[in-house]
Amino acid sequence: MSTKTLTRNGSSMPTVFDDFFKPWNEWFDSGSNLFNKMLTIPAVNIIESKEDFKLDFAVPGMKKEDFHLNIEGNMLTISSEKESSKDMNHDSRYTRKEYSYSSFSRSFSLPEDVNSENIEASYHDGILNITMPKKEEAKKLLVKNISVK
Repeated sequence: MSTKTLTRNGSSMPTVFDDFFKPWNEWFDSGSNLFNKMLTIPAVNIIESKEDFKLDFAVPGMKKEDFHLNIEGNMLTISSEKESSKDMNHDSRYTRKEYSYSSFSRSFSLPEDVNSENIEASYHDGILNITMPKKEEAKKLLVKNISVK
């Protein structure tokens, strides 16, 4: 990722105003896209075993309280909303105040053989793990020999 520094004084040394306008300069830079900078959807791995399905989301920097898991019908929705701010000095006027806001939402259709009553989720080391056990009848693997004619 490259960052262009715009200077008003013609030198390679940025001014305080360059730092102030930096977010807008980066958004409207010809090599970047506003929506790519603001929108992040976590990567997910989907693993199927004989016993269950597992979803692993890469979501570093979050807390387990930041996540919302919801099942409606056969649709599983995972979402998060996080806002943080840094207060520079409470006794003074703000010269600069920084905050960030991030959110995402992903939905997945559950297979018919998932036991939705026993879905579990855990969060550890930046990975959200969701385990969806299969129904007992789905665990029994049907083996059938087919003859070639």
